[in-house]
Amino acid sequence: MQAALDWLDKNHEGIVRGLADLVAIPSISTDGEHHDEIERTAKLTADQMRDAGLLNVDVLKVGNSLPYAYGEWLEAGPTKPTVFLYAHHDVQPVTHGDHWKSDPWKLTRRDGRLFARGAADDKGAISAQLAAVAAYRKTTNNLPVNVKMVVEGEEEIGSKNLMTFFEKYREKIKSDVIVVCDTENIEVGLPCVTYSLRGIVALQVEVTSANIPVHSGMAGGALPDAAIALNQILGRLYWGNGKLPVPGLYDAVRPLTDKERAAFKKLPWDDAKFRKEIGVVASARYAVEEGSNVYEQTWRRPAMTVIAQEASSLKGASNQVLPKATAIVSCRIVPDQKPDDVVKQVAAFLSENPPWGVEVKVSQLGAGCDWWMTDPNGPAFEAAMAALRGGFDRDPVGIGCGGSIGFVGPLSRLFGGAPALLLGIEDPASNAHAPNESLHEGDFKKLMNSLVRLFDNLGKLTPNRVK
Repeated sequence: MQAALDWLDKNHEGIVRGLADLVAIPSISTDGEHHDEIERTAKLTADQMRDAGLLNVDVLKVGNSLPYAYGEWLEAGPTKPTVFLYAHHDVQPVTHGDHWKSDPWKLTRRDGRLFARGAADDKGAISAQLAAVAAYRKTTNNLPVNVKMVVEGEEEIGSKNLMTFFEKYREKIKSDVIVVCDTENIEVGLPCVTYSLRGIVALQVEVTSANIPVHSGMAGGALPDAAIALNQILGRLYWGNGKLPVPGLYDAVRPLTDKERAAFKKLPWDDAKFRKEIGVVASARYAVEEGSNVYEQTWRRPAMTVIAQEASSLKGASNQVLPKATAIVSCRIVPDQKPDDVVKQVAAFLSENPPWGVEVKVSQLGAGCDWWMTDPNGPAFEAAMAALRGGFDRDPVGIGCGGSIGFVGPLSRLFGGAPALLLGIEDPASNAHAPNESLHEGDFKKLMNSLVRLFDNLGKLTPNRVK
């Protein structure tokens, strides 16, 4: 193992150059206009897999999906565990370009961080995982474990073909342990293992008050305004500092255990730093429930967010009573809520007794994804905790995540209950999906060091002793 760790130190600049090559390609999956770039990134990822020492590398698709890069190394043999590595090579678009301090498609070092779109989410994970593989293959020519690696090209559009891919290639990809580096450490230098994820369902709320717009001078004050009606309906979601007022919404919510609550309270918290990092205005207060904190609220409590609203555009607006208005409400769900139940509860709440009797239609958008939670104990988690402790020189902590990674639970079940290790690569300052996305270079080094140690620790186990 020491030779592999030494290799990481000696070859760090080469690893960074590999990441720079990945982020230079604008592999945006959300707009449908960058498929050529996504194809290029998949090919480059496959080339980097080969260079790292993975074998049987290929670019795969299912139907009309965007491309997946796949590689493996199975020479450790059947007595050693097989580790499934996941990352994604697609990225979000660049928005608010005037807020970027450097070219988003050029990896830039500044203030101890590596800035570029995709640096943290999630091309840094590709580089980190491949560096750990290369560290062994370039020194001993072996790995302590078998490795199968899949790098997806559709994560930012909901991984719509991922489960089909997993089912099609079930035997090819079957593994004993899942490792995902697409989550956050709650502060720089503190290694975190995520053991719970919120799920998500989205609802479209459409309000109709008339068939056509009407001149506001003729009908304003007489006809109901669809935009005002919609906002009154959305205003029902105001919760102050209590529970969301949707009947039945909390009936199935799993309470925190005393152990979990005590652990959350021990986690470090710098309020001023947090407020600065997320950019909240100085006068705003948190909306957390009384007796809760930000960690508990964002990891284990339901949430409603209006992520889009449309009635008319500001450009070209005219004096009309608007006949239609639409919004999208994103619902974050937690253990043990059922997505179908949440959809029914929220839809009933928003559509009942509409202002002025306007028509209200509430419908689900997309399939959504379920929450996931696991018991962060057992040999695989012990191996991960020990690896992170060695790599970061600090005791790791178990945390939740307010976001969703929909495939984790289904993939674990597909692999017969394989433990899933979600290791942080981002931190609160990473700004994933936002301007000036970045990766902390010191933590990047520590994660690679930890992955080398994780391979070594897992290699001391047998396939039937990792759970």
